Amino acid sequence: MEKTPAKEQPQQIRVIQLEERNTEDVVYRVEKGTILKFRLSTPLHGHAVELFCNHPTSPLEESFARETYHKVDWVVHKENEETFTSLTTLVSGCFQFYVLKDGKKSGRGYFLVDPVLRIGSNDEVLALDSICCQSFFPKSLGPLSEWKGRLEVAHQSGYNMIHFTPVQELGKSNSSYSISNQLALNPIFGNVKFDDVQKVVNDMKQEWGVLSICDVVFNHTANETPWLKTNPESGYNLVNSPHLRPAYLLDSVLSELSRDISQEKYAERGLPSKINSEDHLNVIRALLKDELLPNLKIQEVFLVNVDELVDNFSKLVDAGQKPNLENLDDPDLKIIQDPTYRRFKSTVDLNLAVKMHFWEKHGGHDKNGAIESFRHHLYRLNENMYNLVQSHLHAAVENVIAGVRYERLQHDGPKLPQVTDKDPLSHRYFVNVVALEEHQSIAQAEKLLASEDAHFVLAHNGWVIGDDPLRNFAEAGSNIYLRRELIVWSDSVKLRFGPGPSYCPFLWDVMKKYVETTATVFHGLRLDNCHSTPIHLAEYLLDAARNVRPDLFVVAELFTNSDRTDNIFVNRLGITSLIREAMSAGDSHEQGRLVYRYGGLPVGTFVQEPVRPMMPSIAHALMMDQTHDNPSPITKRSVYDVLPTAAMVSMAGCATGSNRGLDEFVPHHIHVVHESRFYSSWSSEDSVKAGVVSKKSGIISAKKVLNKLHMKLGQEGFSEVFVDQMDYDIVAVTRHHPTTHARIVLVTYTAFSYPGCDFHRTGNVKDLAFEGVLEDVLFEARLKPSDPGRGNFPTPSAFEKDGTFINAVQGFECVVKENFPVGESKFVKLEGNTIKFVNFQPGSVIAFRINPPSSVTEAVVALRELICKDHLKQTIAPMTFNDLNTTLYKCEEEEKNFSGFGLYNIPNFGTFVYAGLQGIHSTLADVRLRNDTGHPICDNLRAGDWLMEYTYSRLLKTEGTKPLGILMQKCADEMHKIPRYLVPRYFDLIIRNVYLSCIDEAWNKMSPFVQNSSPFVKALSLGSVQCCGLSLSGPLPNLSPNLVGPKPSMIKSVDGHEVQDCGSLCAGLPHFSTGYMRNWGRDTFISLPGLLILTGRHADARNHILAYASVLRHGLIPNLLDRGTNSRYNCRDATWFWLQAIKIYVENVPFGEGILKDRVSRMWPNDFGGTIPRRRNARNIATTF
Repeated sequence: MEKTPAKEQPQQIRVIQLEERNTEDVVYRVEKGTILKFRLSTPLHGHAVELFCNHPTSPLEESFARETYHKVDWVVHKENEETFTSLTTLVSGCFQFYVLKDGKKSGRGYFLVDPVLRIGSNDEVLALDSICCQSFFPKSLGPLSEWKGRLEVAHQSGYNMIHFTPVQELGKSNSSYSISNQLALNPIFGNVKFDDVQKVVNDMKQEWGVLSICDVVFNHTANETPWLKTNPESGYNLVNSPHLRPAYLLDSVLSELSRDISQEKYAERGLPSKINSEDHLNVIRALLKDELLPNLKIQEVFLVNVDELVDNFSKLVDAGQKPNLENLDDPDLKIIQDPTYRRFKSTVDLNLAVKMHFWEKHGGHDKNGAIESFRHHLYRLNENMYNLVQSHLHAAVENVIAGVRYERLQHDGPKLPQVTDKDPLSHRYFVNVVALEEHQSIAQAEKLLASEDAHFVLAHNGWVIGDDPLRNFAEAGSNIYLRRELIVWSDSVKLRFGPGPSYCPFLWDVMKKYVETTATVFHGLRLDNCHSTPIHLAEYLLDAARNVRPDLFVVAELFTNSDRTDNIFVNRLGITSLIREAMSAGDSHEQGRLVYRYGGLPVGTFVQEPVRPMMPSIAHALMMDQTHDNPSPITKRSVYDVLPTAAMVSMAGCATGSNRGLDEFVPHHIHVVHESRFYSSWSSEDSVKAGVVSKKSGIISAKKVLNKLHMKLGQEGFSEVFVDQMDYDIVAVTRHHPTTHARIVLVTYTAFSYPGCDFHRTGNVKDLAFEGVLEDVLFEARLKPSDPGRGNFPTPSAFEKDGTFINAVQGFECVVKENFPVGESKFVKLEGNTIKFVNFQPGSVIAFRINPPSSVTEAVVALRELICKDHLKQTIAPMTFNDLNTTLYKCEEEEKNFSGFGLYNIPNFGTFVYAGLQGIHSTLADVRLRNDTGHPICDNLRAGDWLMEYTYSRLLKTEGTKPLGILMQKCADEMHKIPRYLVPRYFDLIIRNVYLSCIDEAWNKMSPFVQNSSPFVKALSLGSVQCCGLSLSGPLPNLSPNLVGPKPSMIKSVDGHEVQDCGSLCAGLPHFSTGYMRNWGRDTFISLPGLLILTGRHADARNHILAYASVLRHGLIPNLLDRGTNSRYNCRDATWFWLQAIKIYVENVPFGEGILKDRVSRMWPNDFGGTIPRRRNARNIATTF
C-alpha cells in the first residue's frame, strides 16, 4: 500500500470552557503533547476563580499523586488582554481539574492522555487504532521454555499484541481468574521468576514487534489463598460483616438440600438426583417453601422480642422521666437491627416509644393503655418485617429454581446430568477457608456463628445482573446474598478493601505489590471484573502501576449498560480502550452498526482547526470478533462466518482483537476454568497433526492479511469509516483517507447460520458502483470444504477433543489470493466504474483499493490554491466596509431589498440568520466540531449545488463583491469534479477560509485599538460591519455636492440605478433593517461613537453626522429619518446625542474639527414648506456648522 507522505503537524490546542458543574461522565481524550487551554464560562466572570489540576508539572516528577493538585495560574495576554490558563499534557493517564469560585469548589472534570506505545527494536510508535490483539490462557502455554513456539502463532497470524490472562499461581479450580498467590507465578511454567517472563515479553517486542498485556484481578482471590487464614479480615466474613449471617444460614440449608438430593433422599417424593423436568423443580420449590425454610425460621434474626421490649417499656415509664426527642431526624418507630443478628434480639428506640405511646397518645397517665398500644405497634412492626423477609426468601427460592433450570434443563445451558458434590444443586455463597472440604449441617452452621471460627467463613464473589456497578453488593444494606441474586464464583472470595489503605493495610499492600510487578513485566493491563471493582481501589492500584510504567495501556470490559457509567469508569481509571464484542450482534446489520459506531469517524468529515474547543468523545474501543468469555462462533453462528466477521472487525478504525483458537477453528469454548490442555505450536510446514498449526490451519493465512491491512490503515491515517448493508448478509466496509481520499473497500458475505449443504448463490448481489480508479484487488479469500464431495457448505464433521492439545475441527480450506488485477478475480468482474459480483458465496471476502481520479486530485489542489491566504487577501483587500457587510451579513429583509430573494432555506433545518457568509459559517462551525455529517446542511450540499450557487451568485450583483464572487464561482467549478460525499467537507473549507479572510480584512481596516484588542473586543467590533451597510430602501440623504473629500462615490445598485455609496446604521436586526424603519436618529448617535469612531470608520461617522445635519428642522434631529423626506421629529434627545457625537468626533478623529467647516445641503432650509429636491449635482442651499 502506498504510504501517505508525512507532514509536520501543527501544535494541537484544545480549549476547555470551565463550568460550574461536574463533568466526570464526559470523556475528553487527547494525545500526549496537546496543549489544554482553559477559559472561564460566562457565569464565572466577575468572580475570584482558581483552577487546580493534578497533572504533573514536569514529566520528570518521580511519581503521580492523584490527590496532589497544582494551582494553574491565570495568564493575561499582553496584546489582546485575553485571560486564560494552559498546560501541556506531558504524561499519559487520567487527570482531574477543579474550579474554586470565591473560595468554594464550583466545578470539576477529567481529561485522558493516551499512552504512546512502541514496538520493535527501533521503538516505532504503534497507533492505538493499529492494535491487533490475541488472547491467551497462560496455563495452556505450558512451561516457559515452550512459550515461544505457541506464542509464535500470534506473530505469524499478524497480531502485534498478546493478551495474557493472569500468569500468577492459580487456585484449586484452575480458573484463570482465581489466583491463590498474587506474588508468585503459576508453577506450570517451571522453576522461573518474573524476570524470566519479562525477558520473553521483551524479546517478543524487540524481535516480533508484539506487545503484551496481562489481566489483573483486584476484586477476589482464590479460596485456597494462604493469607486468608492469617488475615480473614481481607474478606467479608461473618464477624466483620454480620449482615451476611442470615444469607449464610440460607446457604447452609441449600447445601444440605443438595447433599440430600445427591444421596437420593428425596427420590421417593419424586426428586431424583438427576433433575431434568419442571416437575422436579416444583418439588424443590415445595420443599424449600413448605418445609426447609419454615423450619429454619430465618425471620427471627430480624424480629423483636415483644414481651421483653414491653417489659423494658414498662420500667422506663415507671422511671417517670419524660424523654426530650425534639431533634429526631425520623420520628417513626422502627426496628433497630441487632448488630450480630441474633434471634429476637432486634430492638426499637424505647425513649421514642415512651414519648409516642405514653406521653403523647395517653397524656402521661394511662400506663396500661400505653403498654397495649406499644405491644400492638411491635406486632405490626414484626409483621411488616416478617413480610419483607418472606419476600426476600421467595425471591431466593425463585432464583435458585432459575439457576437449576438453566444448568440442567435449558438448551443453552450446560445440562448437568446429576446433582453431586462437584455439581451441586446451587453453588455455595460462602466458604470456610480453614475447612474447605468439610460439610456442615444446619445445626453446625448455626453453632459456628457464635464461635471464633465465624471469622473464617467468607463470602464468595460474583456478579449481579442489572445491579448498580458503583454499589458494593456485599456491604451492609444490600440483600443480594439473601435473595440469591448473585451469579456466584464459588472458587473465589470477595475481597473487602474498605475506604482506603488504612482500613486493611495488609490487603492493600499485597495488591499494590501485585500490580506493580505485573506492570513491570507487561506493557499494559486488562482490568478483570472492572465494573464490580471498588473504583477508589482501582484508582489507587492503577496509579501505582503507572508510576512503574507511565505509558501503560489499560483495557477493561464493562457491563454497566450505561454510557454515562462507562464514562465515569473510563475517566477515573484512565481506561485506554473498552472491549466491544462483535459476538453481541445478532445479525450482520447490527455487527455493521458496531463497526460504524466504534470504528472511526464518518467518511467525509470536516477539516479541523489545530486550535478548537474540546469536544466530548466516546471511549476508544478494542473490538473483538471473539473474547475468551464468548462461546465459539463456529457453534453460535457457523464456521463460514469466522472469516467474514474477522474481516469486518479488522476494518474498524479502533483497536481489534480475537481469542486464540478461533483462527484455527477450535469448535468449542476454550473454558476459562475447565480447560487443562495446551495450545498447539507453530510449524513452518503445512502438515496437519496434533499439537501443530501452520498457515494452512483455519483462517490463519487470511487473518495475517487482515491484521496487516488493519495495522497499515491505522498507521497511515485511514481514519474514516463507512458501512454499507448491501443485503441481509453482505456488508461493504470502507476505510477512507481524509487527505488523499484513497479508499479501501472490503466486502464480506457473512453466514450467521449455515447456508445449507448445496447452497450456491447465482447473481442477485447488488452491484458496487464507485468513483475513482480501482488500482487492484488487495486480496480475496474464501472458506470452502477440503472435500468438494461433501457439498458446497457442509457442517463440520464429528469433532473429537485431543487429550493433550487444544485441537481444531478439520475439513475446511481457506483460499487466499493477494495483490492482483481485478480481471483475475474469481468473485467479481469490472464493468466501467461498477463492480459486479459473479460468484460471491457465503464465507467470502474481497478488498479493493480505490484511488480518486486525477481530476479529483487536481480539483482539490486547485481549490486549496484558490482559497489560500495570500490569494484571498489579494481578492478581498479592495473591498469596502459596505462590500464586507454584503459578503458577511444581511438579514432576511435586507437581502430581499438587496437581491429580491430572501435567506437560503435548508430542508428539515430552516433558514440561516444571515444571507452572507456569517449565516452559513455559524451553522457549519458547530456541525464541523461535532463532525455531524448527517446534519441537514450536509444532506443539502450532497444533494445539489444550490447553496454554493446561492453563495456566489449574490456576490456577483455588485462591483465591489464581484471579484470574490468570481473566485467562489471558480471554487464551485472545481467542486463539481469532487465526489458528492466530499462536498460538505470542501464547501466548509471554502466558506471558513473566505469568511475568516473577510473578518481579518474588516479588522485590518479598523483602528489600531481594535486590531490590538482582545478577541472579545474584536468580536464586538464586528457589530460595526453587521449594522452599517448600503441599503436601497433606507439610505442616508445625499451629501452636499460641495463637500470636501473624502466623500462617497456614486455606484450602480443591483437594480441599475446610481446611488450614493454610503452605508447607513440600522437601528436593529432584523426588524429595524430596511425602509423607513431602518434609520433612527436617537439610536444612530448613541451607537455611532462605538460602532464607527472607536473602530476607525471615521468617514462613515462623518457621513452620518452630515446626513442628519441636512435634515435639521426647528433645531431638531429626526427620530425616524425615512430618507429625510418623511422624517418624524418626535424625540427631544436625538439632537443632544447628535451633538455629543460631533463632540466625540472632533476630540477623537485626526483633524476632526474640520467637520465644523464641512458643507451641508439643507433639505429644510426655512424649517417650513416642502423639501428641496436632492440631486447629486444640484446646488442646494448650503451651510456649515
